[in-house]
Amino acid sequence: MQAVKQAVKTETAQQRPAGAQMALRILLSFIKIGAFTFGSGWSIVAQMEQEFVDKRGWMTKSDLLELIAVGKSLPGIMVVNITMLFGYQMAGALGGVCAAVGLCIPAVITLTVVTAIYDAIKDNYWVWSALRGVQCAVAPIIGGAAISLGKDALRSAAAIMICAAAFVLCYFTSISNLTLVIAGVVIALVWMGVSEHGRS
Repeated sequence: MQAVKQAVKTETAQQRPAGAQMALRILLSFIKIGAFTFGSGWSIVAQMEQEFVDKRGWMTKSDLLELIAVGKSLPGIMVVNITMLFGYQMAGALGGVCAAVGLCIPAVITLTVVTAIYDAIKDNYWVWSALRGVQCAVAPIIGGAAISLGKDALRSAAAIMICAAAFVLCYFTSISNLTLVIAGVVIALVWMGVSEHGRS
């Protein structure tokens, strides 16, 4: 079964368009993701995993984890950084622009409509009840993505310890995400250096 899945992914990669055609597919894909994703940026990451890793086979979980690490360490909005990096990786600068624009189009349209009718819905019980339901549905989506990507990232004792320490610091202190990412990089490099030295 795994071989069949891999064969399907390889065939998809071979049929992947290039240049402007690929950029257009990226634009349409992110319009869909932006239109049907609710919650934080992590829910968008979950949809990216489902769309580009599981369904299309355009990248691996390790590739997505690398984009997340780089996107979180750059200034600006994390999910926009990740989408632009993905688009650039797939179709160059045009792909990066199309990814960011595609992700933002549904949000801009939705906010425009909501702003126009906000006074009519701001105290509507049914609207806010529906939004509460959306929040409850988003939580397991984010959790599922975290578990799925975590299985690929946490393959060693060092990775598990770094993850546990980062979680404690992130949850119980006010240390910035950038500091945690940089600290994780430094600790991993030191750990790998010590391990290689021990083997030699």
